[in-house]
This record gives sequence, C-alpha cells and structure tokens, in this order.
Amino acid sequence: MTSRRAALASPLLLASCAHPPPDERSAMTLNTAMPLAEGQHPWSAAIPGLEAPMRGWLYLPPGYLASRQDWPLVVFLHGSGERGDDLARVTAHGLPKLAARGANYPFVLVSPQLPDGLRWEASVLHAMLACLRAGLRIDADRVTATGLSLGGYGVWDWATGYPNDLAGIAPVCGAGEPEDQCRMVHVPVRAYHGADDDVVPLAAQQASIDALRACGGTVGFTVYPHVGHGAWEPAYQDPALVPWLMARRRTRPMATTAHP
Repeated sequence: MTSRRAALASPLLLASCAHPPPDERSAMTLNTAMPLAEGQHPWSAAIPGLEAPMRGWLYLPPGYLASRQDWPLVVFLHGSGERGDDLARVTAHGLPKLAARGANYPFVLVSPQLPDGLRWEASVLHAMLACLRAGLRIDADRVTATGLSLGGYGVWDWATGYPNDLAGIAPVCGAGEPEDQCRMVHVPVRAYHGADDDVVPLAAQQASIDALRACGGTVGFTVYPHVGHGAWEPAYQDPALVPWLMARRRTRPMATTAHP
C-alpha cells in the first residue's frame, strides 16, 4: 500500500494549460504523472504567471471516470494557517477535511494550497479555473467557491474580480470590499460568521453583505452566537450547504473579464 508520505510526494495530475477541444476533455489523463482516480488525491498544475506549479488536493466524485458528463466544481480556499508546502495542512478544515474522512460529494472538489506568506489572488484563481476546465470535465455554469478566514477573503475577491467565473460563493469568516460588491450582484452568496470573532470581526463581513444587498444581490448570512474565529466548524457541518452549492447555476454567460 502506498504510504501517505509517498502519496503526498507524487502529484496525481500535472496539467499544462493546453486547451483541447471540448470533445477531447473527457480523456482520462492530460499530461499526467499518474492516472486520474476517484476520491481525494494530491494534485498540481502549471498555472500561467506562477513560477512553480500550484499544488493542492483534487477530489473526483464516484462515477466520474465512467461518465461522459460535465460535473459541478467547488473550489475550497484554506486559511492563513494552512499555507506552506505540507499538503496535509489543507485537510485540517472544511470540505477537504470531510473528503479525507470519507465523505462522498456529487461534485469535483479542488483545494489548492498557498505557499508561505502569500494571499489568494483573483487573477491566479481565474487562471487556475481555465486550467481545470481544460483538463477535467467541468460544467462551466456550475462553478462555486468557498473558503475560510484568509480563504473567505479570497472567495469575495474572486467573485468581485471575475464575477462571471462563479455561480455562487460561500465565504466563512471572511470579508470583501464593500465598494466592489455591485460588480458581483448576480453571484448569490451564502456566508457564515461567528458573532464573537476577534480575528475577522463580524462587522467586516456584515459590511460586505449589506453592500451587496443594497445593490440587489441575493445573500444568506448565518451568524453563530458565542462562536469566535472558528465558524468553519459549524458552517461546514451545515446540512444545507452542499445542496445550496449544487443548486447554483451561472445566471449569465462567460465573458472576458479583466481584473480591475
């Protein structure tokens, strides 16, 4: 049996960013170091603009390999404490944690890892999505993102920078820039926060929520009483979260969107 250390050292997928025709994207491999496999495995991809490959975890749902359909994609963005080069850190919280414990999801899940000291950048996430769509069978109208703390900020920034990438976002104890919220008015939000968060104050995400609502956006906001900066624990146990993500569909077609 392959050891966990060996598995972490051998990425499942090393994708270039070639864009094959749509009828060829169903191939089981694309410049792969190892064949695709269902379940959650280490993953890396060469993203334009990055000196080193992006690393993380790729989860393929049961039935993916035998199917010809396009699948929903959920992108999970971790917090500041999970940065570095130890992929096991990414499975400490949220959806990749649950996948590592045997959860079966009806979607493709990608959980990239940031190197130490970096923050999530909307332009990099936009380029990553293009690579994923080139190498995997992804339904472009059913791409959603969720993240916690630093990842919550990243999810908000991605949605305001490239709103046509996403069908919905579920940020946890993060925040966006209130003045940017009208850019993503068509992107539904299901957000979570702890009332007693002293790291990312509730008021920070509340300001983003209020600004988006003022623009006419669709927003659900769950605030957990007596919870500090750990709202991801109840948030990712919310039985309504996965059905909400799966119900999202992009409401307008993909367009070329330059990050401001």
